[in-house]
Amino acid sequence: MHADHAPIFRVRTPLLALTLVLSAGAASAQWMWVDAQGHKVFSDTPPPATVADKDVLKRPGAPAVSPGTETAEATENQAAASKPAPDVPPGRDDQLEARKKQAEAAEAAKRRAEQEQVAKARAENCERAKRAKATLASGVRIATTNAKGEREIMDDQARATEGKRLDQIVASDCGPMPAAR
Repeated sequence: MHADHAPIFRVRTPLLALTLVLSAGAASAQWMWVDAQGHKVFSDTPPPATVADKDVLKRPGAPAVSPGTETAEATENQAAASKPAPDVPPGRDDQLEARKKQAEAAEAAKRRAEQEQVAKARAENCERAKRAKATLASGVRIATTNAKGEREIMDDQARATEGKRLDQIVASDCGPMPAAR
C-alpha cells in the first residue's frame, strides 16, 4: 500500500464494521416458532393464527427463548404483548369484513334481479299460453307453417296436441314459482 491511500482505509474500516453491525441487527429481527410437525420455522412475518403463543420462540425486538427455559414471567410478558386489544376479536379485519358484506349484498342484488327477470318471463309465457289456449278453444281455423314453409290448417289431432302443450306451459308458468335448487 502506498502512504497516500492509508487515510482512506482508516475511514472505510470503521464504516464497514458499522455496516456489518447494523445489518446483523436487522437480520435478527425475525420470528421463530415451532410448527405443528415440531419443526422450527424462521420468518420475517408473524406465524399464522393457528400457532399457539407457547410455540412462538422469538419475536422481533425480544430475546430468543429456548424451549423449556422460559420463565413464568417471560411467558406472561409475551402473552400480554401478543394479545390484541380486547374490543377487537383476534384475526378480524374491518376492511375485509366490509368488502365481504359488499360482495354479499351485490350477490343478493344479482340473485333478486335474476329472480325478477325469471318471474317476468314466466308471467309473459303464462299470458301467451292462456291467449293461445283461448284461440284454440274458440274453434277458429288456425293455420301453421310446416318445415317446408308450406301453410297447413290444424286438424283435430294437431289441435289436441297443441292444447296439451299449452296446458303444460300454463301449469308450469302460471302457478307459484318453483323452489330454487
